[in-house]
Amino acid sequence: MWIQVRTIDGKETRTVEDLSRLTKIETLRLKIQDIFHVSPEQQRLFYRGKQMEDGQTLFDYNVGLNDIVQLLVRSQADPPDSPASNNNVFGLCVCVCVLTVDALFYPQINELVDCRDISIGAWFEGTIERVTPGTKKQNIKTETAYPENGVVEMNVEDVRPRARTVLRFEQLEVGQVVMVNYNLELPEERGFWYDAEITGLNHISRTKKEVRVKILLGGPCNVIGDCNLQFLDEIYRIEKPGAPPLSATDGPFKRKSGPECKHCKADPDAECRFCSCCVCGGKQDAHMQLLCDECNMAFHLYCLNPPLSTIPDDEDWYCPTCKNDTSEVVKAGEKLKTSKKKARMPSATNGSQRDWGKGMACVGRTKECTIVPSNHYGPVPGVPVGTTWKFRVQVSEAGVHRPHVGGIHGRSNDGSYSLVLAGGFEDEVDRGDEFTYTGSGGRDLSGNKRIGEHSFDQTLTHMNRALALNCDAPLNDKDGAESRNWRAGKPVRVIRSSKGRRISKYAPEEGNRYDGIYKVVKYWPEIGKCGFLVWRYLLRRDDVEPAPWTPEGIERSKKLGLRVQYPPGYLEAMANKSKKEELEEPKSKRLKEGEAFELSEQQRSLIQQDQANKKVWDEALGFLVEGPNFLRKVEQIFMCVCCQELALQPVTTACQHNVCKVCMCVCSCRLCSFDFVSLS
Repeated sequence: MWIQVRTIDGKETRTVEDLSRLTKIETLRLKIQDIFHVSPEQQRLFYRGKQMEDGQTLFDYNVGLNDIVQLLVRSQADPPDSPASNNNVFGLCVCVCVLTVDALFYPQINELVDCRDISIGAWFEGTIERVTPGTKKQNIKTETAYPENGVVEMNVEDVRPRARTVLRFEQLEVGQVVMVNYNLELPEERGFWYDAEITGLNHISRTKKEVRVKILLGGPCNVIGDCNLQFLDEIYRIEKPGAPPLSATDGPFKRKSGPECKHCKADPDAECRFCSCCVCGGKQDAHMQLLCDECNMAFHLYCLNPPLSTIPDDEDWYCPTCKNDTSEVVKAGEKLKTSKKKARMPSATNGSQRDWGKGMACVGRTKECTIVPSNHYGPVPGVPVGTTWKFRVQVSEAGVHRPHVGGIHGRSNDGSYSLVLAGGFEDEVDRGDEFTYTGSGGRDLSGNKRIGEHSFDQTLTHMNRALALNCDAPLNDKDGAESRNWRAGKPVRVIRSSKGRRISKYAPEEGNRYDGIYKVVKYWPEIGKCGFLVWRYLLRRDDVEPAPWTPEGIERSKKLGLRVQYPPGYLEAMANKSKKEELEEPKSKRLKEGEAFELSEQQRSLIQQDQANKKVWDEALGFLVEGPNFLRKVEQIFMCVCCQELALQPVTTACQHNVCKVCMCVCSCRLCSFDFVSLS
């Protein structure tokens, strides 16, 4: 096993090989010392956000094959952490309107006015509480937080008389500055009120009119141009200084703004679990609601489980769903908590000191095949016959044979999807296009054993039963059965392992090779050379692609450039070992010639009908001459922008991006922030 160690600045990455899953962290530090020349006392190692501590193993931190561990080098004398500054104390907002000496607008107490939020440039209704004189040099701090329902100190330049006159379409002129309602994020919905300069008027019909404006956000450069207004009957004239003052006795003069909640439209009588208590949905007792600092959902004190009698004194509060168990939090410098799952493993209960973590079957998958489900019958798209992998874990990652160790993959109530022919039984016969296979079981594999001698009879259960279900015949767990039409049986993917070279000339010389689709012809019980009852299966090849040992298959493998695939970092790790100098040779270049893929007439017709993706299809079709690279290109182009997997039931949105049908309901486009929910 090997991993990558990278400095925290990312400038240097080195491979550390000859490791085990049970390698102690202190042992890893010694290997890093030999490579980076950093003493163990100066090393701080991080993996997936956790600081790795002595006494733990790589298995405890779930470090996988070729994973990256970050190295932070401590300085010789780290300065003590400086105490947090407490100078950032926010003062209370003063309830005044500051007037300069030459101000043109002198508001009166209790006068209805419009006030501009200088952070977003929008205007809101307000009432004058108090007026105090100021100087030209006096400025209000813009970073002062605005209270929910309070009084804010503002400059007189950001205050003006309340807008009260609605302008009709006939009264509008190009170049006129008015107050309009506009939503900067969702132009089709109601938003805040902004000053706007009219740039275009279009009288399309008697009932349909169009007004285009540029939004003025307060500064000379803060302008948003070419905005189409939605609410043409709510365009207000901006009142100039000296307009007759308005008070609460003259009327509310309230304008409609965008609802605070798009789910209930801010209806005070409607229950809503988004803007109110997410348990009961009630909007009563707002003073008794707590807001979670993680999910921003509100909770009544009496709706919590258990209920609270008073508001907590803590500065941060988290709901029961978001709150982390403090006893499970691993702080920097602490060792990992005891895992119940790992405590029940055989290696932890039998007291054995054997280092089982060096095998490639123990490193775990670094990726998982999502192109097809785990119970997929037949070939895996993009994996041609003759593809060879160095280790079984790579076969699992490709989705051809999922188990790391087991020879049969299947379900006892469904069937078998794949098997590995590794020559585990000396009486198996391999003729290439057909072979006899021996079922699983009959061996004592208690604990964490991988192999063992036969000690009891096999039964037609579990994986043996799954493989028997692939035969086109009724299941018979006593005498076996022979298929009525062997081609009608369920397909089985067959992988030949290099371990089978001792009994078969068709096995590869290195690694594990995918040899295509086979069908179960018959199965029967018999007494094997081991002296115990075993179940035999006769499988026969039924694949349109040529077998990799035939002249046609060898030529096809050369054209496709099929070679043994190694895990990432494998050749680099092996090149560092002097006893394997033959692996230090540079990787052979891929053959430029490749067997071109040909599309059927139906496939070409479907591609021509997909006009929304014509541009990307033209790009993908350019890779047809490169054979397997065409499939990789299609997978890359039609990757869902949300889940980053090959799109399932793909939908092309208005933003010309492809997304899974199920992802449209829960996500927005990650590339352009287009809201998919608006389409549903």
